[in-house]
Amino acid sequence: MNENAYRARAERGEVQIGTWVTMIRTPAVLTLLQAAGLDFVRVDMEHSAFSMETVADMATLARALDFPMVVRPPEGNREWVTRLLDAGVWNLHIPQVDTPEQAAAVAACSRYAPLGERGMYGFGPHTQYRTSPPGEHMSSANARVHVTAMLETKKAFERVDEIASVPGIDALTIGPTDLAQDLGVLGTPAQKDALRDYRVRLAEAARKHGKAVSMAIDSVEGVREMIALGATIVNYSSDTAVLRSGYAAAIEEIRRPAAKR
Repeated sequence: MNENAYRARAERGEVQIGTWVTMIRTPAVLTLLQAAGLDFVRVDMEHSAFSMETVADMATLARALDFPMVVRPPEGNREWVTRLLDAGVWNLHIPQVDTPEQAAAVAACSRYAPLGERGMYGFGPHTQYRTSPPGEHMSSANARVHVTAMLETKKAFERVDEIASVPGIDALTIGPTDLAQDLGVLGTPAQKDALRDYRVRLAEAARKHGKAVSMAIDSVEGVREMIALGATIVNYSSDTAVLRSGYAAAIEEIRRPAAKR
């Protein structure tokens, strides 16, 4: 089985750029995004209509293409973590992690013993339907999985250092809109500066404990800012945002009177 290129690049500290997929449910979109030069794709199950079956099909193609796919489940509990891992998803982006206890529970159900308590399930997508000695499978699966914790509330940042120290959490990120809402600055002039301060705090805690920094941003200039801040995993925009802005710009140009062009 191929190594997890997403995890391998993160461990080497290489910058990798991906995008959210929130609407396009055909697995073939992965071939397009890979051809466009992206390093990974992040599928959103928390705020989108993706079913478990669709995500499982996308994970199969992602592995075949050697194009890393990250999935954000609706919730970071044992049920969702187990189902996604057993469907062959290697990279998890866990929302609403507020405490180190939550982070530790996610890490535990993401890894087999002795690193955790992930449930055992014979062979399936997670083993490419191959069989191997249990010890060998458990060791390779533990080394392959990558877990990112999303800090999205002021409460989470009260214990950011403890969350960052949890073994089995590989990267940290913020949920910028939910965090801004929780801080009471969403949609205000104070939002940008407030989020920057919290991004800096997260990056410092991540570096202190040897974790990767992941950030999501909607502009090219913002991507550069996140990299300068220390992020090596950067999610640029989304399928819906890029499609909408691209078509909107083209239609505006098409409909502009010829004399004004």
